[in-house]
Amino acid sequence: MALPDDARERALSDDARERAVPNDARERAMFPLGSPLLPGGVLPLHIFEPRYRALARRCTDTSEPFGVVMIERGSEVGGGDVRADVGCLAAIVEHQELPDGRWMMIAAGDRRIRVVEWLADDPYPRALAADWPDEPAEVAATERQAAVARLRRLRARASEIGAIGVTAAESAAVDDQLASLAMTPGDASAWSFQLASLVPAGPFDRHQMLCSPDPARRLAVIGEVLDGVEELLGER
Repeated sequence: MALPDDARERALSDDARERAVPNDARERAMFPLGSPLLPGGVLPLHIFEPRYRALARRCTDTSEPFGVVMIERGSEVGGGDVRADVGCLAAIVEHQELPDGRWMMIAAGDRRIRVVEWLADDPYPRALAADWPDEPAEVAATERQAAVARLRRLRARASEIGAIGVTAAESAAVDDQLASLAMTPGDASAWSFQLASLVPAGPFDRHQMLCSPDPARRLAVIGEVLDGVEELLGER
């Protein structure tokens, strides 16, 4: 007996969804935040909301990472937010549960993920997510060195006019990382994410860097962001 039209459409939709789910997709605990996390980045967290206390408990008990995505609209607290579908897995590096139930945590960005489907927020935000590695693309050594030199120059200019709101120790740490990036001929994907994490950028620009499909196009986004920094500093 033939299925009714609405039942046939539901069956076709379910079949299409099954075909679209990558083989490596799995359920992940998710932590939507106001700013994205990049692979290689560091994420300090002060966790006080009950649902994220439950997330912290699960991930520390199981040593599992959790996914971090940017909130495109809405608030970090209370739910009802609109979340991006591209994020980063975060591995817990340090954690402490306080006597009142709050958590202090430091996590590190591991690898990029794409959300296949959001699941019910019970007992915390969850999603079916799959790894999303960069497409292969090389970035020439001359391009790498030019990008690092440009960021160094802009940082020096910002420091001259008092526009860098970090401590001397933090600024020195960034300078050391830039020096390393200028000399490192390693993996282009990791290199581009490391450089992106040092660029002064707002959350939406940083999310665009995260979503760039390969290192070469990520470097192009970084260049556009630095164009804006130059304008702000009166360098253009």
